[in-house]
Amino acid sequence: MKSNELSQPRRVYDGNFAHFIMFKGPVLGFLFFSAIFLAIDFYTWQGVKFLTQNWSLRSRSILKYIYWGYTVANFLFFLLWRMDVLHMSPAAMRIVSAISFVIFFGKLFWCIFLVIDDVGRVFRWVYSRLFAPQTAADTAVAGISRLKFLNWLGLGVGAAFVGTAIHGIASGAHNYTIRRRDLRIKGLPAGFEGATIVQISDVHSGSFWDTKAVNRGIDMIMAEKPDMVFFTGDLVNDRAEEFEPWKEVFGRIQAPLGVYSVLGNHDYGDYVPWPSHEAKHKNLQDLIAHHRDIGWDILLDEHRIVERNGDKMPVLGVQNWSAKARFPRYGNLEKAHAGTESFPVKLLLSHDPSHWKEEVLPKYPGIAATFSGHTHGMQFGIDTRFYRWSPVKMLYKEWLDLYTEGHQHLYVNRGFGYIGYPGRMGVLPEISVFTLKQA
Repeated sequence: MKSNELSQPRRVYDGNFAHFIMFKGPVLGFLFFSAIFLAIDFYTWQGVKFLTQNWSLRSRSILKYIYWGYTVANFLFFLLWRMDVLHMSPAAMRIVSAISFVIFFGKLFWCIFLVIDDVGRVFRWVYSRLFAPQTAADTAVAGISRLKFLNWLGLGVGAAFVGTAIHGIASGAHNYTIRRRDLRIKGLPAGFEGATIVQISDVHSGSFWDTKAVNRGIDMIMAEKPDMVFFTGDLVNDRAEEFEPWKEVFGRIQAPLGVYSVLGNHDYGDYVPWPSHEAKHKNLQDLIAHHRDIGWDILLDEHRIVERNGDKMPVLGVQNWSAKARFPRYGNLEKAHAGTESFPVKLLLSHDPSHWKEEVLPKYPGIAATFSGHTHGMQFGIDTRFYRWSPVKMLYKEWLDLYTEGHQHLYVNRGFGYIGYPGRMGVLPEISVFTLKQA
């Protein structure tokens, strides 16, 4: 089953007001997050002022101009880049993004301790007013002492994060980890018993900075000798041209039963402005052509019937489909599923894991396993056998590894690449290896 029908491009900016209105959603989102960043800057500045209160007036003035000069320059840089007014090479953009990421989160961790102190002081003030009145001098001395301690502690934690983040770039970005799972499927056709599948996701080729390391990751994939390979979306950050230098590298991925791929939310180019609808649409067509040029069978709300040892099983793939309002919903699972009704067991590639509970579980009991990515585990967190945590857990209930309800599975891959922050802290890039077994 094949389809030439693709989602129509949207949200472009060509300099006129009508097209700016179409693009205002991403711009307003940028301004919203900028307001959050600015609030954190103001809060951190209070800590900076407190720790430098004994400096000379001249030194404090210079520090003030440096601190706020960086904030203003950072805001203008990303605003102009977002509006496609400022252009930089991918390498330079990676450096700027990395510096901004590390500094922002260093400030954020510092702010946490400042907030702890402020909340504590509010409770102490209320308590003193209601239950244990103190002299103003006593309260001031106690407050200053605690504030100074938490300020230095917060600064130390923030600095430690900066060091960890730098290590995450140098060592974590390409520390590919193979994770093996026996995927037990009820009603699995006998011919697929023992079949192996490798899944990778979220390549984000526009962010890569180490060709040798990426090639090593591809070597690891091919060393597994998989029967099938699944790629579950986000080949690029925004533009098809990002993948052109990597076509030969990823073209080495082959499998006897096929390499199947789908699109992710970043592949549509929704997060950057375009000179016209046609340019955005061409970008998507070029990206789809890249998949096919390297031998990947891209599934655009389609399915393929895979045969092994005399038995057949459908592999379905949908365009991006998210239950979250801020991400696009282009996919059509009903269309991909049509024609597979007679097969009791099916596999699905769907980039966004929120698709599983929202549509797959309630409507398609024959889809035994769904393969997703998208979250990256936020590239930051705790990922051990005994405990897993990341900030992305607050947004996605299914955000990492294997989930099972009844006889249906969802696997959320940690991602092969990275975006924004060009590294990994705690949640390492993943190559998933599945062995299919009868339940």
